[in-house]
Amino acid sequence: MNRALLRNPVTIGILALAALIVLASTFFIVPETQQVVVLRFEQPVRTINAWKARQAFGNTGAGLKWRIPFVDRLVWVDKRILDVDYDNQQVLSSDQLRLEVDAYARFRVVDPLKMVITAGGESGVTEALRPLLGTAIRNELGKHPFATLLTPERDQLMDNIQVGLQRLASQYGVDVVDVRIKHADLPDGSPLQKTLQRMATARQLQATTIRAEGAKQAQIIRADAQAQAARIFADAFNQDPKFYDFYRAMQSYQHTFGADGDTQTPHGTTQVILSPDNAYLKQFEGK
Repeated sequence: MNRALLRNPVTIGILALAALIVLASTFFIVPETQQVVVLRFEQPVRTINAWKARQAFGNTGAGLKWRIPFVDRLVWVDKRILDVDYDNQQVLSSDQLRLEVDAYARFRVVDPLKMVITAGGESGVTEALRPLLGTAIRNELGKHPFATLLTPERDQLMDNIQVGLQRLASQYGVDVVDVRIKHADLPDGSPLQKTLQRMATARQLQATTIRAEGAKQAQIIRADAQAQAARIFADAFNQDPKFYDFYRAMQSYQHTFGADGDTQTPHGTTQVILSPDNAYLKQFEGK
């Protein structure tokens, strides 16, 4: 009876199918880009092809592996860089401006066993990192005014966010590779217009202050120059009073009768009548 049953094609087919299922449940292939945590009765027992720094491609633990069928469960974890988004969330800057921030962080799972224990898997760690990214962004932007995002200090700010996120995310066995703020804008509507007006007023006040300081410095420079000129004239007078009188008289004649006179009146249209013995013309009398 049993022999006849074993010779039955249907029985042979069922046994072959069962054997194939057992083999398929026992052996599996781990790609180079994946790492696997093996759970036995939901308890981690080993890690396959775990990420290692500076590990040469092709010399990892990838390849054909085995497990106890129907007992061991596999949790697949990507070895490549993953990302988590922080989309259009409001953040308050140090100058009390509400900003709509769109950012993202890139990370790699470096300890898959810790990640599986704390977060359960890739989707779990992504959901866990999203609020942590928001916390790091709020903590850092809360220390700086909105204008910082428009200056070269923006790069340093993002580096600080990355450090803060890494400090919070290390509990999940991940390494934060990069953090970038795609945009941080003021919300549309009345708050935006008021903020822009306030920023424009602040810039106008700053420009007025700069101009006032420039005018003050110009007055100081002119006063110093006039004082220096007065000292030079005084020194010249003390050295040769007669020559100084002659020089000043020549300057006065040039300004009165020459081209240095009133530039608004055409030259030659003004007549000055003086007597020959006028004291003003004493330098024309000679010695």
